[in-house]
Amino acid sequence: MWRIFILLMLALALPGRALEPHPILALGSPAPNFELPGVDGAIHKLADYSSSPILVVVFTCNHCPIAQMYERRITQLAADYKDRGVVVVAIQPNDPKAITIDELDSSDISDSLEEMKIRAQYKHLTYPYLYDGETQSVTDAYGPQATPHVFVFDSDRRLRYEGRMDDSYRVELVKTHEARDAIDALLAPREVAVKHTGVFGCSTKWREKQAARLEALRKIEAQPIRLEMASAADLRTLRANPTRKMLLVSFWATWCGSCIHEFSDFQDTFRMYGVRDLELVTVAANMPDEKNTVLGMLEKMHATSRNLLFASNDTAALQAAFDPKWESAVPFTVLLSPDGRVLYQQQGSVDMLDLRRTILANLPSDYEGFNKYWAGP
Repeated sequence: MWRIFILLMLALALPGRALEPHPILALGSPAPNFELPGVDGAIHKLADYSSSPILVVVFTCNHCPIAQMYERRITQLAADYKDRGVVVVAIQPNDPKAITIDELDSSDISDSLEEMKIRAQYKHLTYPYLYDGETQSVTDAYGPQATPHVFVFDSDRRLRYEGRMDDSYRVELVKTHEARDAIDALLAPREVAVKHTGVFGCSTKWREKQAARLEALRKIEAQPIRLEMASAADLRTLRANPTRKMLLVSFWATWCGSCIHEFSDFQDTFRMYGVRDLELVTVAANMPDEKNTVLGMLEKMHATSRNLLFASNDTAALQAAFDPKWESAVPFTVLLSPDGRVLYQQQGSVDMLDLRRTILANLPSDYEGFNKYWAGP
């Protein structure tokens, strides 16, 4: 906790951080140079694309649901214009240390380079996907305001269009295609009719926002940790899911190494999706007289979820109360829908990405496209 407090004070003390401007690159400006690592393991430079008559730079990321809706469109854009010499390069602009955990409420992972590699593999992204989260020097030069933000450069690498790719993240509602129109005009060649539009998506997570992340961590550290005793009746009620929310139940024990290894991931998952009606209940399969040990571990892990402990030495009866078919050991994980249906169940260690994607595919959302995105590659 003291480490977080000190880092927070240092971040807050940095002069001018909260007021730092990040203007958009002016139309007609030359393309700022970049030399960035990509998900393919190579370093990509602006000069690598000098032979292409048109360069399209799209600032996008992993965690933003609007950016996720554009992944296929970026892929299609690159494919449609590849034979005409147009090259499309995507750059991830966010500083991962400036993203609060609840801002990951629509993602399985954050925006680090390693996590970008995971996303690229999962969604079979074929376009160059580069990372600028370490220094944000390239991002600062271009000035993307949100993800996605498109910049189109001509053969002289002068900026001829910047703004949105099209007019709706819901693909079925798209009526205008400003980025494609700009590319078509430059290929014609003719003047680009619409040179600038506003962008719609998640705001760029600049380095000066690190203080907000540290403040969010401090608030988590300040939350109390509680432990309740759970009878067989309590566990039967838990299995029926009275929360009317999506319910993630994690059975564990202090003597279970694999349980301890994944415990913090469950807490992170809860903090990611808690704002979207996910509840997490941890149930320790320890004996009742081991309560102090269990509570100590919960405090060490800062388990802000609801936490239960077997109230009887008859562990078999308590297991059967929750699930008569559960006859093995911990860890044991179950994800329940609001009406009690089993959405995910795992005896043994979980694949955390698979679990999170199952949660995202089933969490209520305002647009079904957000759920379909997580239904599979």
